[in-house]
Amino acid sequence: MIALAVPELDIPYFAELARHVLTAAADHGWTVLIDQTGGGSEQERKAASGIGDHMIDGLILSPLALTADHLAALAGLPIVLLGERIDHGLADHGPADHVMVDNVAAAREITAHLIGLGRRRIAAIGSQRTPEGASARLRLAGYTAALAEAGIAYDDRLVAPAPAWHRAGGAAAVRNLLTEGVRPDAVFCFNDTLALGALRALHEVGLRVPEDVAVAGFDDIEDGRFSIPTLTTVAPDKERIARLAVELLAGRLGPDRDSPPRELVTPHHLALRESA
Repeated sequence: MIALAVPELDIPYFAELARHVLTAAADHGWTVLIDQTGGGSEQERKAASGIGDHMIDGLILSPLALTADHLAALAGLPIVLLGERIDHGLADHGPADHVMVDNVAAAREITAHLIGLGRRRIAAIGSQRTPEGASARLRLAGYTAALAEAGIAYDDRLVAPAPAWHRAGGAAAVRNLLTEGVRPDAVFCFNDTLALGALRALHEVGLRVPEDVAVAGFDDIEDGRFSIPTLTTVAPDKERIARLAVELLAGRLGPDRDSPPRELVTPHHLALRESA
């Protein structure tokens, strides 16, 4: 029996990822407990130590707030991490494998695609300055790099925060930009649920997508294939992420128990659809 702990089950990316983990785990005859951490450090530690002492043999964890020191306290439970790198001495704290997407490269590629369409005032929606906002910082870095490579000046007014990456956050960010007199010709949202909210807000004010404002997201959730217009997005290989995580955990429960931690970067591609 293993556990999968993710920040939010109602974020479609995590729900789709969980489905792939369940499928991969079934190939091993495993049962999977699913926990929601809310992205808080205490909840993430409880997901490992609180459950682990009694019920599970291993954990696949998508952390937002976990640190290397927290990880040290969880020694003894086989863990595979998903998402951003936990720096500062990970290798010193026992085996914890890691499966990740190159967020900087992916964000740079989708921003470069928007630039290639002739867009120059590209808004970035989803910035976060909290310790839990590692994905946001990496995607912002990719966005910034693409602008620099194209010789486009970075404009802080085009970077809109979103404390939670939900549909309402994307809609609110677009409304705030327009209220402040900032008129982008493209929007890169740091996940697809933000992008779906952005599509709604643009529709409400009569701006056409993609004619007036191109919109792109990140995650390739199924909803984006049925939105109007369909959503251009970064498509991580969620099935491969899940399968690699399960295979790494299987190794930790068997022959790879004492081997050094492994870090695997999974592929992604741009899913080009109607919105950009």
